Amino acid sequence: MEPILKGRNLVKRYGRVTALDHCDFDLMPGEILGVIGDNGAGKSTLIKAVSGAVIPDEGEVWLNGEPVNFISPIDAREAGIETVYQTLAMSPALSIADNIFMGREIRKAGFMGKWLRQLDRSAMERFARDKLSELGLMTIQNINQAVETLSGGQRQGVAVARAAAFGSKVIILDEPTAALGVKESRKVLELIQDVKSRGIPIILISHNMPHVFEVSDRIHIHRLGKRLTMIDPKDHSMSDAVAYMTGAKEPEQMVAA
Repeated sequence: MEPILKGRNLVKRYGRVTALDHCDFDLMPGEILGVIGDNGAGKSTLIKAVSGAVIPDEGEVWLNGEPVNFISPIDAREAGIETVYQTLAMSPALSIADNIFMGREIRKAGFMGKWLRQLDRSAMERFARDKLSELGLMTIQNINQAVETLSGGQRQGVAVARAAAFGSKVIILDEPTAALGVKESRKVLELIQDVKSRGIPIILISHNMPHVFEVSDRIHIHRLGKRLTMIDPKDHSMSDAVAYMTGAKEPEQMVAA
């Protein structure tokens, strides 16, 4: 099976610091791929390289078997790759519907939309409500309430719903449960599983090992700027993963796709 998203020999340097050192990456269709590694291992740079936020100095990225050259996150977004960053990248003062459609608003048909550039708010609100309902976010009653009035878990849910609504090929989640409590984290993990059930592959970057081992089909272990190995969470323990990440133990053999 051919990876839906892959990187080969990716290199990114910041002066004398090598953030990516001829790194490889593979995301298979329909899977949840966990990405773990110690602080400073280069995980964030890797994800930025495949999502258009960083342009690699060397190497190539393929999407659906075709080489791509993203020069910005907008390019990646137009290609079907949506990223939910740890900061969520939302505007707290705007409504839920406005945040979901930020940068891709629907305009009214005809003269009102084309020349007066009026937004079709009713269509945007219907779409936003449908997407939240699909993901089971029924606790949000008013689609027009400001995002700043939502709980942390609800905000994360809106961010995931936005990604699921427009991420036609790949969704990248960067530390989606980092600032959440136990109950809210559980809801986000359920959202991740729900999105996967729709056939959209997910990249999950997290320091929360129990969460990664619970939902991931495979785990990419990143160390010193490159992929150290790939493991199957059913065949390895969290202690094994930590040992690989820290260099206390050498991996045996990389798990096949």
